[in-house]
Amino acid sequence: MSDLRTYSRLSDKDLINIFLEKSDNEIIGVFFERYSHLVLGLCLKYLKNKDEAQDAVIQIFSGLLTDLKKYKIDFFKSWLYVYSKNFCLMELRKKQSALKKELELIENVHLIMDYSNSEHLIIKEKQITLLQTAINSLNSQQKTCIELFFMENKSYTEIEKITKYSANEVKSHIQNGKRNLKLKMEILINQNAD
Repeated sequence: MSDLRTYSRLSDKDLINIFLEKSDNEIIGVFFERYSHLVLGLCLKYLKNKDEAQDAVIQIFSGLLTDLKKYKIDFFKSWLYVYSKNFCLMELRKKQSALKKELELIENVHLIMDYSNSEHLIIKEKQITLLQTAINSLNSQQKTCIELFFMENKSYTEIEKITKYSANEVKSHIQNGKRNLKLKMEILINQNAD
């Protein structure tokens, strides 16, 4: 315990040096106490979801156990900011990729269907109708951004120019739209299953 008290008085640079020498995981605990509130704020800003942001903070600080040894770090606080921001951006890309795959699967379901079977055509039609219903039930900003991004493959910058929304607004409308679209699809699928 005396180590922890001693560590908490040291500079970030000294803590990194000790971590590199001793691989003492308590150092990560000291960094967590110092900076977790800042990392949480950053994660909330990007991920827009409290639970996901809290999970991200844990994953970021866990990642330090290996990543502090990989990089030469002169200013830990600014390095941690970039490291955390990159983590959040990767999470957003994963989510975007997963939703894009989901939407492509629904859109391209006809490729795996047997057209001689009228049931498959009915299923495809239902899926397209459900997806369109879900998209139409989004608010107008989310609907516009989702359609431009997923259906017309427009970039964030192109969507900004078309809609006159700021970069943050476009990002927010797409993220919230994806989340709402998924929820609405689940509700519609469950309603149709009854």
